[in-house]
Amino acid sequence: MQRRTSRRTFLKRSGLAMAGALILPRLSRGQSANGKLQLAAIGVGGKGRSNLSAFASSGKVDVVALCDTDEKWLKPAAEGFSDARTYFDWRALLDKEAENIDAVCVSTPDHMHAPIAYSAIMMGKHCFCEKPLTQGIFEARQLRLAAEQTGVVTQMGNQIHSHASYRNAMKILQDGTLGKVKEWHSWITRSYGGEGMARPAGEDPIPEGLHWDLWLGVAPERPYKEGLYHPEKWRSWQDFGTGSLGDFGCHIFDPVFTGVGIGAPLRVSAEVPEHDEEVWPHWEIVHYEFPGTPLTADDTIRATWYDGGKRPGPEAMGLPAGTGLPGSGSAVIGEEGAMILPHYNQPILVFPDGDPEDFKQPELPSLNHYHQWVNACLGTDTVTTPFSYAGPLTEAVLLGNLANRCPGHTLEWDPVNLRVTNLSEANALLRGPYRDGWGVEGLS
Repeated sequence: MQRRTSRRTFLKRSGLAMAGALILPRLSRGQSANGKLQLAAIGVGGKGRSNLSAFASSGKVDVVALCDTDEKWLKPAAEGFSDARTYFDWRALLDKEAENIDAVCVSTPDHMHAPIAYSAIMMGKHCFCEKPLTQGIFEARQLRLAAEQTGVVTQMGNQIHSHASYRNAMKILQDGTLGKVKEWHSWITRSYGGEGMARPAGEDPIPEGLHWDLWLGVAPERPYKEGLYHPEKWRSWQDFGTGSLGDFGCHIFDPVFTGVGIGAPLRVSAEVPEHDEEVWPHWEIVHYEFPGTPLTADDTIRATWYDGGKRPGPEAMGLPAGTGLPGSGSAVIGEEGAMILPHYNQPILVFPDGDPEDFKQPELPSLNHYHQWVNACLGTDTVTTPFSYAGPLTEAVLLGNLANRCPGHTLEWDPVNLRVTNLSEANALLRGPYRDGWGVEGLS
């Protein structure tokens, strides 16, 4: 039987952390009864189920509790972890299991990442959260600060960061193999939202076992429509997802950010086919300008994101004519050569005069992104995409979404104060309102 958590009880519990009386994980005090990570998984369908299996495969995890708003996904997950207690409401799980869990994995639609992850972190729980880390820019900043304040172990679910292809690409960039980097381009062919999508009138019967109000969570209330939101198309809607850029940017930008040491952008603008208050555009071209680093050719470096089939040919990206390009990936242009990085496969280097005589491709192996986090929670490893890195990366990615909601403007960005300096109305879009009754102190 499900026991609902009163909002007052939950906020009182999470408010203890806000006040500074942090409830540190048992493992951080070395008090785990069997030396295993006591894990709760929130969101166990699709990617959530594969995440759960990946953690369990470490042999160092006890799955204590499972939560999903859809019983058709919760039931098979529970059959696979028969000792785990089940919940439909994540607030009930955090309330009732507070003394039983060390860590939480968040694999929900984007709009619920921040409220769940932040609440767990402020209770002192280690946190693995899917990408993009949050739906909103303010939320990304708050998650990073919360992780710093509590000292918990965090990791974002951009697992390709640990894949050999991305690790080798990062090393190529860090080694200066291409010379100083002049610019880069990133793209995917996939498209969400856009043409032909509009909120329909009326409503459909809510399927048996789907807790629609809990699925909506912090998002504005709307009636259920079959096949339009859950389980497949929520990424297209601004109330729930982050579009093509949000879905893939934290993957495809990642090796360049790490390899070149990229930080917060200086300015960003977007080309989109139309402005819509409901759905993300079906294509976009987003222009970023970042401060330079010791590995860049100039004081600033430009990057361009394309999706929905808008990627230009190789010559427009500074590559030789006829250069083959993958359907999704990046092209990094340096003073001495270029790197084409498929999403995801081994990097391909292009040198004007052929490969240098002494050049040898790095051969770093893949790491297990999931086991890495488990081991770090247990104190035997370190993570590579903690929220101290994933938060700023997410902020940069989501600034592209902010730009496509402000067509015709180049947004000047002040990362220290988290504000757009030249368009005051854009700042209202840095954080969205949480639905009445769903507020989370520190986020809403």
